Amino acid sequence: MEPRTYGAAAELTALLVAPDRQLADQFTRTLPATRAFQVLADLKAYPSEQALDMRMRQFQPEVVLLDLATNFEVAASLIRFLAAVRPEVRVVGLHTANDSEAILRSLRLGATEFLAAPFDPEVQRQAVSRIRRLLGPQRPAEREPGRVALFSSAKPGSGASVLAVQTALSLRCVTGESVLLADLDGMAGTAAFYLKLPESGTGSQTVPAPSGIDVLAASGAPGPEAAGSAGLHEFLERSRQLYSWIVLDLPAIFHKRSLAALAEADVAFLVSTPELPSLHLARKAAKMLGQLGFGAERFQFLINRAGRGGELGAPDLQRIVGSPLGEIFPEDAPGLARAIALGEPLEEGCELARRIRNFAGRLAGVAAGERKAPAGVVNAWPAFSAT
Repeated sequence: MEPRTYGAAAELTALLVAPDRQLADQFTRTLPATRAFQVLADLKAYPSEQALDMRMRQFQPEVVLLDLATNFEVAASLIRFLAAVRPEVRVVGLHTANDSEAILRSLRLGATEFLAAPFDPEVQRQAVSRIRRLLGPQRPAEREPGRVALFSSAKPGSGASVLAVQTALSLRCVTGESVLLADLDGMAGTAAFYLKLPESGTGSQTVPAPSGIDVLAASGAPGPEAAGSAGLHEFLERSRQLYSWIVLDLPAIFHKRSLAALAEADVAFLVSTPELPSLHLARKAAKMLGQLGFGAERFQFLINRAGRGGELGAPDLQRIVGSPLGEIFPEDAPGLARAIALGEPLEEGCELARRIRNFAGRLAGVAAGERKAPAGVVNAWPAFSAT
């Protein structure tokens, strides 16, 4: 699925469902001139009811633009489904011709409007005007763009992925806001494994996790993790519109993808363990980032798996790394093993869970023990999805 945004000044936000790609192209070519609809996402096949409901939750469009010409019976079942579970959303049927039978049947099923090729601009504007009267004068309030938090490491195997996953879960818990966990480590991506989510073989695609966050799991197929800096920027800008928090799980910071993401992130955390090899690479990473123009204010080091005994204290660790330390997390192998086995957050009450929860609260500006009121923002963008 590729987002197609034709300007914020468009009258109505829409989800386009059009297996007939000629029909879709003919329709979308008119939108820059009419600005009747802002197409948030373009589905190239009829989705299942479950998939459609997920897309509706993700985008919260005002209308669904539905291809009636390819398979009217399938389209009719989707109209009935939307009328039953999303009555506030208006369905606009699209067709290759002014088919009177299709018009009558779709309207009886619950569609609000019908547009036929060649999609006359004035007819579109009249339809939008009628829908706008049905929806009322209130438009959704503008929201602040989401924040991007990056997790990488100096040495692979330092636990950056675990901290990224658990921080994303904690952000959802302490803020009640929408959170996207994006696993951009195409080779060693483990977010789906840690949360016991199915891996997609068709490309990168968001899936909802049981704990309330959405996850963009890594795969071997091209996605934002392989799209280069321009594709990464587009992906993050779009995600900022749809999520309050975007947590990035990335390869080691020496990887070019991680450096490109660092330039985009609002906050960045580089994970190291207290062992000397990891600290050595952390110091090397801090020096490299400084040479590349990333000052110490752009990132913090997190020390993971501390507390094994005979280790250096925080002042010594910071002196070795040569960069500010953001947090020191204790080792809890049994607790992590249980969380990974169940695909759940760390068990309440353990010290590591408390530290991560407090860390996420400080990141979000929420005091310990408090919880932000939900912001009511749109959640999820199935970025670079194939369907």
